[in-house]
Amino acid sequence: MPKKNKATSDAVESLHRRYYQGKPERIAQLEEARAEDDLARRIHELREKAGLTQARLAKMIGTTESVISRLEDPDYRGHSLPMLKRIAGAVNKRVEIRFVPRKEKPQPA
Repeated sequence: MPKKNKATSDAVESLHRRYYQGKPERIAQLEEARAEDDLARRIHELREKAGLTQARLAKMIGTTESVISRLEDPDYRGHSLPMLKRIAGAVNKRVEIRFVPRKEKPQPA
C-alpha cells in the first residue's frame, strides 16, 4: 500500500481548517458541489456502459444532445427527478434516493 505524502495531507488538513472548519455554510456548499459532481459522473457512466452516445440517449428520452451534455457537466445545477427517471428508464435502471447524514453537523447561528 503506497504511503500518503505527509506534506500533501498536512496541506489538505490546513486548507480544510482555514476555509471550512466551523463554517457550516461553506461545508454545505462543498457537499452540494460534490453531490452534483457525483450525479454528473454517474449519468455519464450509465450512458457509456449502455454504449450510447449523447445524441442517441437524447433521442431515446425525447430531448437534445446539448441537454445530455449539460446533465453530464459537474457544474450544472438543474437536475430534475423526472429527467433522471427518463435517463434511468432508457438504460434499464431505476432511480433510488437516499438521505444520509452529513459529514459535519452545521453549528447553530
